[in-house]
Amino acid sequence: MTDLIRYDLLAQDALRGVVRKVLTDVAKDGLPGEHHFFIAFDTRAQGLRISDRLRAQFPEEMTIVLQHQFWDLKVGDHAFEVGVSFNGAPERLLIPFAAVKGFFDPSVQFGLQFEVISNENAEGIAGELKVANNDKTGDKPVAINPPKGAASEPEVAKPAREKTAEEKPALEKTEAGAEIVSLDKFRKK
Repeated sequence: MTDLIRYDLLAQDALRGVVRKVLTDVAKDGLPGEHHFFIAFDTRAQGLRISDRLRAQFPEEMTIVLQHQFWDLKVGDHAFEVGVSFNGAPERLLIPFAAVKGFFDPSVQFGLQFEVISNENAEGIAGELKVANNDKTGDKPVAINPPKGAASEPEVAKPAREKTAEEKPALEKTEAGAEIVSLDKFRKK
């Protein structure tokens, strides 16, 4: 079955929220103790702002270290901006959180790895969702009939039946070798 909810993307977004929160705290209070960060990001990501010199030097991916020589860290909802020095030359970077591929704090051995969604992948995901939402009912309203025993139609509970010796065993093997387990095995007796 296709995951139409896209739990993987929801989890990554939540973990990017961890990075956002940590960077927000650092922007406000500075780096606590020995904490410092390695942040890897996709230099081809939409919304990323780096110099042409850095883009030529790092055409696909780049890692920055936020430890001693960074300044003016600003964190927004969708991106962060920071000043860093490369070979003695100051640079100002604007990095969308969606471009972040990895976040690592070596002082406590904490790391996160992310999948960057490229424009092609984003279009593919949108197409999957569109196809999944185009069901056979179209835009017509669908009547939902309550099942028997719903509040509108009370049904008398039937007594539990006695088990017979002729019933299938709780665990059996199929031809393909998979095990089928009967739910009766787990019911209280």
